Amino acid sequence: MLMIYNSPVYCVMEIAGADGEPRGVEILDKFARRETYLEGELAEMFRHGVRQIASGTPSVEALDGFISQFDGLMQQPLALH
Repeated sequence: MLMIYNSPVYCVMEIAGADGEPRGVEILDKFARRETYLEGELAEMFRHGVRQIASGTPSVEALDGFISQFDGLMQQPLALH
């Protein structure tokens, strides 16, 4: 697990498979205290969007705005272990 983004609102982690290759993306909404896990084409779409923003002049606002498009998928409540 590799944290790839951390803002006051969101935390994004890249999850690797057993072979070390990226497998999925976990997105945490700190305010709503919920999360989602993206895999396959949806994870690739997310990565592509992040790369596009990062190739320009990235800002917290731009990245948080992009990530907020996935808010509807965040249904899993956060739990401390």
